[in-house]
Amino acid sequence: MKLSTLKNHSRDGRLLVVSRDLAWAVDAGDIAATLQDAIDRWSNVEGALRARYDALNAGSQAGAFAFDPQQAAAPLPRAWQWLDASSFLSHGERMQKAFGLDPIEGVEHTPLMYQGCGDDFLGPHDDIVLPSEAHGIDFEGEFAVLVDDVPMGCSAEQAASHVRLIVQVNDVSLRGLAPREMKTGFGFIQAKSSSSFAPVAVTPDELGEAWRGGRVHLPLRVDRNGQWFGHANGGAMHFGFHQLIAHAALTRRLRAGCLIGSGTVSNADPSVGAACIAERRAVEMIEQGAPHTPFMRFGDRVRMEVFDQQGQSVFGAIDQRVVCGGLPCA
Repeated sequence: MKLSTLKNHSRDGRLLVVSRDLAWAVDAGDIAATLQDAIDRWSNVEGALRARYDALNAGSQAGAFAFDPQQAAAPLPRAWQWLDASSFLSHGERMQKAFGLDPIEGVEHTPLMYQGCGDDFLGPHDDIVLPSEAHGIDFEGEFAVLVDDVPMGCSAEQAASHVRLIVQVNDVSLRGLAPREMKTGFGFIQAKSSSSFAPVAVTPDELGEAWRGGRVHLPLRVDRNGQWFGHANGGAMHFGFHQLIAHAALTRRLRAGCLIGSGTVSNADPSVGAACIAERRAVEMIEQGAPHTPFMRFGDRVRMEVFDQQGQSVFGAIDQRVVCGGLPCA
């Protein structure tokens, strides 16, 4: 099943059911007003949503209209909690090697995770509005899962059953601000602006064999200003999403609507490119002694999209421009 959120005059938008080929949509507000409402009442509304999805795919659903991703908000425009991990070890290893950082003890056994800003997510075609190019504007291609209520102390095996939807993310990062915040030990605030999401959230069964081991075994294609940047595969996660959920729930419950991110998709094979500028710059430092790829400038565009084995877009595309705003621009 594929779900999306139509922008309207409210903060949380209007829930849509979207066809498998992303061509058609139908309003689902009579079943659940918003995606958060649907997650809160998943056991009660899933059947009706799936019936509408099946009818839409069969071409028999009344009220269907052409799906326009330009009008889509983030599937969940604001979340009760946004927890983002760093579960691709090749990404961390390259950053450590490039910058001469000490290895993080236990990183192979305990996930790295921080609590991000979940109150203002961007839609797939919304501009990324930021005040300064000097902050080191970067994109980060990721996957994330949306869970229902997860009990404290939930095991990784149990956690798999709490994944309700999978989404695709551009976790915008400001590399010039991150080092100081990391040194404080208090986590990111200024270095992490609003994250962006592809227009459609999908249930795990939509991925078929590509969803196994709590991982999305598909490449995430990233283009910068129309040029290929990378196509790393999500299957290389060291920790699966079930393990990330269990890690987050060790000492507290996770409420329905919590989003948990994978961190930057990264593969050990450098020929697949990168899903963020920082990693490409790290490779350049290792191989050439200095970084050459600049961070994003105002007017730059980034596009991210995942295709299944039949060449069909799974989540729709994130396609955004970076623009100046908020403060006097620099």
